[in-house]
Amino acid sequence: MSDINYNGRVAIVTGAGAGLGKTYALGLAARGAKVIVNDLGGARDGAGSSSSAADLVVKEIKAAGGEATANYDSVATKEGGENIVKTAVDAYGKVDILINNAGILRDKSIMKMTEAEWDLVIAVHLKGTFCVSQPAFAVMKANGYGRMVNTTSGAGLYGNFGQANYIAAKMGIVGLMHSVHTEGAKYNIKCNTIAPIAASRLTEDVMPKEIFEKLKPEFVAPLVMYLSSEDNQDSDMIFNCAAGWYSRTAIMIASGTCIGDGKREVKPEEIRAEWTKISSLDDAKVISNVNDTFGYLTPFLS
Repeated sequence: MSDINYNGRVAIVTGAGAGLGKTYALGLAARGAKVIVNDLGGARDGAGSSSSAADLVVKEIKAAGGEATANYDSVATKEGGENIVKTAVDAYGKVDILINNAGILRDKSIMKMTEAEWDLVIAVHLKGTFCVSQPAFAVMKANGYGRMVNTTSGAGLYGNFGQANYIAAKMGIVGLMHSVHTEGAKYNIKCNTIAPIAASRLTEDVMPKEIFEKLKPEFVAPLVMYLSSEDNQDSDMIFNCAAGWYSRTAIMIASGTCIGDGKREVKPEEIRAEWTKISSLDDAKVISNVNDTFGYLTPFLS
């Protein structure tokens, strides 16, 4: 089995000053990638900034014989995203890999959440993923190659209490993945999304200590590194990963049932009568595009 390497590749890792992002940056650099280590250096809630986090990771990469450059821009603005990508192009001439990892938390129950807490989390997670992906996509498109890995969350995919802002942002990131996948397909740009469970400053006080200590970021990194490699030819997929467990999650569609003839009025009582068929996922499957849903309307469109 040949080793996966990133010789000649340039990678951007956002939020790479600690935790998962740092692990990705070190792993990519160790296998030959030139890495842009982006980190604003703020606190878990997004407050403050410092260059030390990114600088320390760059120093560690260089001490091991790798190549890296630090960047301290916020992902949450168009200007910041463009400058992160510009840092890569100025230093190494291109961008091949983008790991959208930066994130913060401002947890509150939905009745207590302020508009500012909503806006900030959406800005960092969802808007931030877009702000870096857009300029990176342009470079990848021009070069006919790219690998993007986005970060969603089990909370976003399956729900959790007190995280309306975070959950909404993380599901938005899944939607953004679909767009990048569709528009990037003919340029050999692959985009996938992971839902990691790992020990980090975002999770250190939300899970029991004995579990936290077992969820090492090093167990998530192998999946990210594979998805970032030329070997990976899959795109538009969502993967769970934690403690050595890796699995796929998918948004699926079931055939349901057709009521009426597409012309007459459908009554809510008919929905009630057919509810078992409508709500069933027994024959659900993954589809690749919203246009594929029209196949289920065949009785009314033919």
